Amino acid sequence: MPSPADGLITTDLDVALDRLRHGGLVAIPTETVYGLAADAEQPDAVGRIFEVKGRPRDHPLIVHVAGLDAIDGWTSSVPEAARTLGRTCWPGPLTMLLPRGERATDAVTGGRPTVGLRAPAHPLTHELLERFGGGLAAPSANRFGKVSPTSAEHVLHDLAEFLVPGRDAILDGGPSLVGVESTIVDLTVDPPQVLRAGAIDADEIGRLLATAVAEATGPSRASGMLEAHYEPDCLVVLADSVEAAERRVDAARADGLAADLLDRTDDVVLAAQLLYADLREADRRGLAELVVVLPPATGIGVAIRDRLTKAAAGGARRRPSRDG
Repeated sequence: MPSPADGLITTDLDVALDRLRHGGLVAIPTETVYGLAADAEQPDAVGRIFEVKGRPRDHPLIVHVAGLDAIDGWTSSVPEAARTLGRTCWPGPLTMLLPRGERATDAVTGGRPTVGLRAPAHPLTHELLERFGGGLAAPSANRFGKVSPTSAEHVLHDLAEFLVPGRDAILDGGPSLVGVESTIVDLTVDPPQVLRAGAIDADEIGRLLATAVAEATGPSRASGMLEAHYEPDCLVVLADSVEAAERRVDAARADGLAADLLDRTDDVVLAAQLLYADLREADRRGLAELVVVLPPATGIGVAIRDRLTKAAAGGARRRPSRDG
C-alpha cells in the first residue's frame, strides 16, 4: 500500500517549480519553519492555502521573494529603512511590513493596505525563488493555530490528508536551523514596530536603522499577533525556574496526569531550533501537561517566550490550569 509520502515529499526543484506554476501548493523549507507556498499572483492557488490550513481569509500572508531586487511591484514604496534592512538582513529571518503594491492582491494581504515581504535564507528555497522569478505567498505549513513544522515529516503529519499528490508537494530541505518564525517589523509607522519577535531582535534592528524601535501597538495586522497560537494538544505550563517547574510536575503527577518538564535554558539557540519538535514530542508521548522553564528575555529568548506564552494561552482557554 502506498505511504502518504508517495507523490508528496521531494527534493527535486523541478517538481516544486512545476507544481507552483500550475497552481499547486508546495511546502517549502526555510531557516525559520516550513511554509505552505503558492504563487502569490494566482488567486485560486492562494485560496487553497487558507482551505488547507483552515486559516481565516482576513489573516494576511507573507510574500517570499529572492531578495531586495525582487520586490518591485510588491510594495508601492521602498523606504530607506527597508533598503538598509534588506541589504543587511536578507536573505534571513526578517519580514518587513511595507505599503502594498499592485502585485499584492487582497487574497494575500487580507484586504489590508500593507504587505509582508521576506527573503528566506534556506539555500534550496532561495534557489527555488530565483528560478521561479515571482513571489510565493507562504504561512507556516500546519493547520491554523497549531504547532509550526520544522521538518518535512512534520508537514506530512499535519497536512497529508489535505494535499494532493501530483498537484502539490513537500520540498524536503532538512530540519529548520532557526526554528521559530521570522521577526516582523512594521516600517509603515514611525518609529518602526516589531510585530513578532524572532531571531533578529529589536535591539539589532534599532542598531541597524540607528533609530528607536517600538513594541507592537494597534490592531492585529501580521502573522503571529494573536493572543493564542502555536498550540499543541497538551497543556503548556510556564515556569520561571526549574524548582517551580518541578513542583508543578509533581503536583500534576499526584493528580494522576501524565506530565513532564522541559528545560533548555542552557542553550537558547538549541531551544529555538527544537521548540516545535519538543511540543510535538509531548503530544506524541500523550502528555497532559508539559511544564517549560522560560529562557531569559534576551536575544532569541524573547521569541521563544512569545511562542510559549501563546501556546500556553491556547491550552489555558481549553482547560483551566491550577495555580503553580
